[in-house]
Amino acid sequence: MSILKILLLVCSVCALLIPTKHALHIFQQNRYEIKRLNEWIKENFAFNVKHSLISIIICIVACVLSIVLKNEGGSIGQICMLVILSIVLYSNEKKQNYIKPLVFTPRVVRQCVVMAILSLVVVVVFLLNDLDPCMCIVAYFLPWILLYPMSLITSPMEAMIRQSFMNDAKKILASHGNLIKIGITGSFGKTTTKNIMQAMVSEQFNSLMTPASYNTPMGITRTIREMLKPIHQVFVCEMGADHVGDIEELMNFVHPSIGVVTSIGPQHLNTFGSQENIVNEKMKMIEMLPVDGFGVLNYDNPFIRNYKIKHSIQTVTYGVKSKDTDYTVEDIHYTQTGSSFVVCYKDERIPMETKLLGELNILNILSAVAVARHLGVEWSVIQRAVKQMKQVEHRLELKKINGYRFIDDAFNANPTGSSMALEVLAMMPGKRIIVTPGMIDLGEKQNEINEHFGTLMKGKADIVILVGKNQTKPIYDGLKKSGFDMDQVIVLDKVKEAFTYIYTHASIADTILLENDLPDAFNH
Repeated sequence: MSILKILLLVCSVCALLIPTKHALHIFQQNRYEIKRLNEWIKENFAFNVKHSLISIIICIVACVLSIVLKNEGGSIGQICMLVILSIVLYSNEKKQNYIKPLVFTPRVVRQCVVMAILSLVVVVVFLLNDLDPCMCIVAYFLPWILLYPMSLITSPMEAMIRQSFMNDAKKILASHGNLIKIGITGSFGKTTTKNIMQAMVSEQFNSLMTPASYNTPMGITRTIREMLKPIHQVFVCEMGADHVGDIEELMNFVHPSIGVVTSIGPQHLNTFGSQENIVNEKMKMIEMLPVDGFGVLNYDNPFIRNYKIKHSIQTVTYGVKSKDTDYTVEDIHYTQTGSSFVVCYKDERIPMETKLLGELNILNILSAVAVARHLGVEWSVIQRAVKQMKQVEHRLELKKINGYRFIDDAFNANPTGSSMALEVLAMMPGKRIIVTPGMIDLGEKQNEINEHFGTLMKGKADIVILVGKNQTKPIYDGLKKSGFDMDQVIVLDKVKEAFTYIYTHASIADTILLENDLPDAFNH
């Protein structure tokens, strides 16, 4: 291979690095699923072409230049254009302020190795066949094509690794014969309910919960392998699902004896395929409990309330609006710093105070109360846990950022939760500002739900900051339809710009609601 060919190889590899990183980043944000990746490419094609125009022009110029100059002159021209492409890509990358950067997990590292090998093979084949004019095009577009064979190659390996770790976790669970296992699922409210439940039961039991949003098979596996100890008496396990079969898999894995269904809605409608599939999958939490198990159901949710349980099992119900439930509340008082209410169970009336905000959190507290009482936790212990419990991070969390008052609901965007977040915002003093990129993963109803979300903002927010012109258009339309003052609607491209606007225009007496935090792949 000549010196020019070697230089072309080196320059091509350098130009490949940033596009490869971008491709893997998008693949990670699409949960390593080819189907989701295909949908993302289809939905974002025009947007990506527009924002890649300079790089595409460089690729076209490089190709034309190589053909016109021919032979060595063409190779030198291609090298120069590859250097320019690399500089442009690296310069743009340095300016990026990602909401959720690429996380170099062991899985991503394995993907990087396979991508590197495949890329090198393709580049060498092109050079050996004197296809020098194509090298800029190859460097820029190749990583996106290689995602498909890379996924095909790594998927069996990932499945083997995953199964090996899960088998190890199953053995650990089996060795904890007397461990009380509590499963929690729902379209929303899972993480907050888990945190509240942990606060209650840990007052009386040595309890472990899955941390953060560890609600997938591998997240739960990691919790069991790294954190579960012989001293633990209770395991509070959050179980997420966005495909048919997910809850069934987790139930067969963990085998909880207590199951809680916090909510059912259109979340992940895109991957579930239908609302009926979501209902049936979430309710497997109850249907797959052992005959001596205990189920807890939110009867404020119509999908749960109307579901006919086929399994003969002990269940209790709870609700804030529904008064024909086992656990309900009365005397609710919301303040800017928390809530107070009275829990009603049979003939008992137990007053509660909490720092948590909004009706949704009272519902979450009720579900945890039902489980704690089933486990024999005293009312006084429950009262203390509810009063002392800290706000859950990124879920209607009231906090100060640079002296400004924020309600951080970044991880809780769903139709019901977003509506309740607006109710909380409406109670706050000063100007009320909402920052949102809208909601995703809602299938065919996504635009309709986001538009309705926009209509709900009138009377609850004074200023609306929409992040991403394309995906927030339905919210914009909803605001307009509701008669909202459109002079108070600001549309920006990035969350960073929204914060700049807030720090420039808001005062410390105002309240800013951060509603949802989309990954970069979906923020446009």
